[in-house]
Amino acid sequence: MSAQIIDGKAIAAGLRDDIKNEVDGLGKKPGLAVILVGDDPASQVYVGSKVKMTVAVGMESFEHRLPADSTEKDIRHVIKNLNSNPDVHGILLQLPLPPHLAEVQEDLVQSIAPEKDVDGLTVTNAGKLFLGLEGLVPCTPQGSMLLIKSVEENLSGKHAVVIGRSNLFGKPMAQLLLQENCTVTTAHSRTQNIEELCRSADILVAAVGRPKMVKGDWVKPGAIVIDVGINRMDNGKLCGDVDYDGAEKIAGAITPVPGGVGPMTIACLLKNTLKAAKGR
Repeated sequence: MSAQIIDGKAIAAGLRDDIKNEVDGLGKKPGLAVILVGDDPASQVYVGSKVKMTVAVGMESFEHRLPADSTEKDIRHVIKNLNSNPDVHGILLQLPLPPHLAEVQEDLVQSIAPEKDVDGLTVTNAGKLFLGLEGLVPCTPQGSMLLIKSVEENLSGKHAVVIGRSNLFGKPMAQLLLQENCTVTTAHSRTQNIEELCRSADILVAAVGRPKMVKGDWVKPGAIVIDVGINRMDNGKLCGDVDYDGAEKIAGAITPVPGGVGPMTIACLLKNTLKAAKGR
């Protein structure tokens, strides 16, 4: 029996419709500012999509495109102005920054006002997530959780395995699953017997950036599989971190790549911007 395909495009479209309806009745326009440094083609496409969808839900979009040779001081100046601009409710610094800014990237992220940190990456918002307090949650883990709950609402007692321990995804994903009363195991590059560990997972989330690393026989029959990876193969096609053809025959539900987690990231960015505009 084939797995249920979790349609991220459709779920994201429904979320954007809900956001637009709420924005229409808000009495003010939430504002989202995106800072793009340099001319990385993938980042340019991604920022273009964010801007387009921001406007589509009735929000104000503020674009700040800086040259690739911008200094730390240049970027701090933009962030400082956006922090103090009452028309801007959300600030997103598109990552990664050019190589010469790698050492100060984290400091620049932390200079964003926590109440406008719609990527959920500041120490304040990370701490709130860890403590189970209300805050702005990173967009991709938040979207992944919505996809999981579109399949099964009550996750209490289920064993979740998250492959990946990044600050951007793996750690916040584990926290969100803990809040749903899952038993959570975080696997990573040093994990032993990872295949057996994955086979014990009722919920398997892969975010490692390695094409088709998770094989079909790593999947527990009936498991919910969330594939966060997006990799371009030699033939130009995109694939995830999960061997979709193998896993789809065993899983109970699975996200495709593309069309799974990706669309949810931008939808949750808009959701966070609306939340920031409402002041909670």
